[in-house]
Amino acid sequence: MMRKLYIGALLVAILFLMIAVHTIQKTSIMPSILSTSRIQMKNQTLPVLESRRVQLCSCESCIADTGASEWFAQHFDHQQQPYFTGREKDIDPVSLKWWLSLQASYGALKEVSENMFKVISSPTMDETPRQNQCRKCAVVGNSGNLLGSKYGALIDSHSTVIRMNKAVMRGYEMDVGNRTTHHFMYPESAIDLSPGVRLVLLPFKLLDMQWLSSALSTGEIKTTYMRVKRFVRADKYKVIVVNPAFFKYVHDKWTEHHGRYPSTGIIALIFALHICDEVSVFGYGADKYGNWHHYWENNRNAGAFRKTGVHNADYETKIIQRLYAEGKIKLFR
Repeated sequence: MMRKLYIGALLVAILFLMIAVHTIQKTSIMPSILSTSRIQMKNQTLPVLESRRVQLCSCESCIADTGASEWFAQHFDHQQQPYFTGREKDIDPVSLKWWLSLQASYGALKEVSENMFKVISSPTMDETPRQNQCRKCAVVGNSGNLLGSKYGALIDSHSTVIRMNKAVMRGYEMDVGNRTTHHFMYPESAIDLSPGVRLVLLPFKLLDMQWLSSALSTGEIKTTYMRVKRFVRADKYKVIVVNPAFFKYVHDKWTEHHGRYPSTGIIALIFALHICDEVSVFGYGADKYGNWHHYWENNRNAGAFRKTGVHNADYETKIIQRLYAEGKIKLFR
């Protein structure tokens, strides 16, 4: 009888010991798992960010991924609407007041925009990043550093090619290419466009919108603060007007009030960041000798604009260099 009791007690002790060991192992493992999880959540390690970035589009890296750069996330606002549609929500009262003060503007935006959209169509583009696409864009400035670059074929290989102002291609195709999909301009820098090219209006004043309506229809506006083209050859069904609020956004978040307002070049670049998945930048800044001039001109006074205070070219150059350093653009010099 005593032997049976002894054996029973021994079995109970062994069972208790097994349960205790299992419990200790479980509790010792759980903190380790939770700790590792907390470390991963806190640090947001690069491999995790890389996998998330790939999911946004099919490019190797996607601009819309703000997680890869804290500096970029502080400046880039994906909710900004680069297109002006004429709807009231396009521009808030503070931005409107600031924009109207850039260059003397008279009249009501609502009335002017309603007349403008009787001539051109409202934009319908959806620029949301998609996993199955990679929108590669070339933003081509007009710097003399393009001369002898032989970037022409590379520029033309992009699905979207953005040019600006009076950009000349004929005779410079080897260095600057011969394709354009979007051409940024304002009345004083307007040129005729080839079929299929989108005219992108940079309205620095209300009169610029009125000029656009006129230049694509009646030709009644001949001057702004200088003589301008009465008519411009462009597809009026493909016109884009940059949202005046987008000017304010670039001024506040990117150039950070350096200069009175941003230049065509920096607005076009930030615009590209919002509609493209990958951006390559050509023809920005001075040439290799430090001269600021257009590649089709030999004008020793071309850099005089840097002293007017309207735009801060040096600060805008720093923005471009930082975008390159953060891996958000490819920069070709």
